[in-house]
Amino acid sequence: MTFHLWTLFFLAYLVTTLSPGPNVLLVLKNSIQFGWKSAFITIFGNLTCQFLIVCLVALGVGALLQTLPVWFLAMKIMGGTYLIYLGMKALRSKKKSTFEAIDNTVITKSAKTGIALFSEAFLVSASNPKTLIFLSAFLPQFLTLELPAYQQFSVMFITICTIVTSVHIGYAFGIARLGKRFSLKNMEAKITKITGGLFITMGGGILLSNR
Repeated sequence: MTFHLWTLFFLAYLVTTLSPGPNVLLVLKNSIQFGWKSAFITIFGNLTCQFLIVCLVALGVGALLQTLPVWFLAMKIMGGTYLIYLGMKALRSKKKSTFEAIDNTVITKSAKTGIALFSEAFLVSASNPKTLIFLSAFLPQFLTLELPAYQQFSVMFITICTIVTSVHIGYAFGIARLGKRFSLKNMEAKITKITGGLFITMGGGILLSNR
């Protein structure tokens, strides 16, 4: 991968990551409920899934999935249903505000465990099979045929990690600062329900999409 191609990849993926999606919403929701430092676990779960997806793209699984509509449909149904489940769970949440403790280094007992946060983030990242299809079409465009593919995929994944971590931590820290600065203790339930509604919308969009 030449520096020119890497720059194009960096800018293109940055724009993609800045656009709010299920992963960003999950980071915001967890930051509101458990403090912005919980975002690190959420991001780690997301990137673990991203690593597997990049490996699958390198192996050509994404292109294979396009030729197997039954498997694609099954993945789409499971992914969309899971996002709707998360949305319904958020809408039914009655958890008290934690904005006043949002900078604490210790997550309270009522918070999810690290494993639960990681698993949720991993499943949200894997919830849309279109991600695999998209990256299968997106990543190869930045490959230089004269250079080893595995090295270039490694560079792209490191770049993805840097972008996702920076952007998501920025979102998490921003919502935490906003909550503390304006004392939005009574807004936590509303924000959680908004993210829940968006999860349901995204899940429904996945289920109703033609591809």
